[in-house]
Amino acid sequence: MACLSSSQLQKFQEDGFLVLDEFLSADECVAMQQRIGELVANMDVPLHCRTIFSTQDEQLKVLDNRDYFWNSGDKIRFFFEKGVFDEKGDFLVPPEKSVNKIGHALHAHDPVFRSVTHSPKVQQPHLGGEVTPHQDATFLYTEPLGRLLGIWIALEDATLENGCLWFIPGSHTSGVSRRLIRAPAGSIPVTSFLGSEPARDNSLFVPTPVRRGALILIHGEVVHKSEQNLSDHSRHAYTFHLMEALGTVWSPENWLQPTAELPFPPLYT
Repeated sequence: MACLSSSQLQKFQEDGFLVLDEFLSADECVAMQQRIGELVANMDVPLHCRTIFSTQDEQLKVLDNRDYFWNSGDKIRFFFEKGVFDEKGDFLVPPEKSVNKIGHALHAHDPVFRSVTHSPKVQQPHLGGEVTPHQDATFLYTEPLGRLLGIWIALEDATLENGCLWFIPGSHTSGVSRRLIRAPAGSIPVTSFLGSEPARDNSLFVPTPVRRGALILIHGEVVHKSEQNLSDHSRHAYTFHLMEALGTVWSPENWLQPTAELPFPPLYT
């Protein structure tokens, strides 16, 4: 990414996202998938910590373990799909099919993911289940805006059938419509929204299918989504965020906060 051409940079600035094909090799993708399988196979999540995280308002209300959720910034923790637990918290599906997300410190604590996250290929000095339409800056807010960059890497082919990303090109120029913030201590739910997500015209979304190993750069304010995976195939991806260090403030109201051991997101200058 340090070698983006002028035309690539212009397209990213116009659209708010950019596809870089063949960023990782097939072998690198397989190694990361195998590591995901190992992590899930060995996970041990207590009943009271089995947490669902979603971009949808109503699903955030099931987060009943504040510490497991809030203090995940410097730890490897597991977040699950909606509907995978019964009333007692036991799995209704095989555990390996229940995990929605592993976060949030893979880039720091796992050697396989750390090697990719901090690879020279990721250095870039020139860029400041179903996932409903959203902006990453809703959850990861910075001051000023425009300093957050999402990195989304396809570890398998992402197709129309298994839930590829969809974007509204140019939507990163309209500001942030809502923010997710920490609720006051003792409040339920543990998070709340400021503002609301406007109704989006589905005809504006453009599908972005990619092959295994492709990387998608995502501006923090571009509107994007993915549809439910209706295929018989998985769609593994690795995603993390970069924040420009110089002159940027990570909002103290963000639900996810850095620690003394692990500042984040990974910074670039």
